[in-house]
Amino acid sequence: MTDRLKVIPLDLAFYATPPHECSYLPERRAVTLFADPKITMTNGVYSALADVGFRRSGEYVYRPRCPHCDACQPARIPVERFRPSRSQSRIAQRNADLDFILRAPGYVEEHYQLYRRYIRNRHANGGMDVDSREQYVAFLTSSWSETSFVEFRHGPDLLGVAVIDRMEDGLSAVYTFFDPDQPKRGLGVQAVLWQVEEARRLDLPYVYLGYYIAESPKMAYKRAYRPLEVLSEGRWHDLDSL
Repeated sequence: MTDRLKVIPLDLAFYATPPHECSYLPERRAVTLFADPKITMTNGVYSALADVGFRRSGEYVYRPRCPHCDACQPARIPVERFRPSRSQSRIAQRNADLDFILRAPGYVEEHYQLYRRYIRNRHANGGMDVDSREQYVAFLTSSWSETSFVEFRHGPDLLGVAVIDRMEDGLSAVYTFFDPDQPKRGLGVQAVLWQVEEARRLDLPYVYLGYYIAESPKMAYKRAYRPLEVLSEGRWHDLDSL
């Protein structure tokens, strides 16, 4: 047991959902494992759980636990070893005119309107296109996480928002949404590159990207960030070595 795992309470219970339709591979059935939502979650406990593949969605901490499928692999970028590709470097140069501003978590109408535009353009009918300010806040924030909303601005114009959690050994990319009318900027890529540089500035070793799913076009893009580490058989490995 690593020192980090020792902070997980011994009596922490986990609950599995009934099988349900997989969000990423619709022909498959998924099972999700949740940490007991009644416990008092802390950033230290969450950091330890992230090291074994858990993620946050609002107040809930979860990971896939499908009995006959291991397509969802927790993924993270080792900050010191990461080197941007030529394409990623061009995107960083293209966005050199942006300002990145950290904001406290919470509701901002300008953020929400951009989120609505992004979801309707990129994920219409995908289960996230809800028109509810309450659900938006519940999805992105929690009472216990160390969360920031990072604005991408070009002058007065808001072009994107990256929601990030600071954990003990890295930054976790919770969600990013951006102006769908700015495709040439590659704002989704820029969000990841900014988080890598911010983690480096904070002397944090990792940026956690959620789940890499080779068979899902929505999630396979993460392979472009090299080296990418994935959790497989209880250990973190370089994806290219598997």
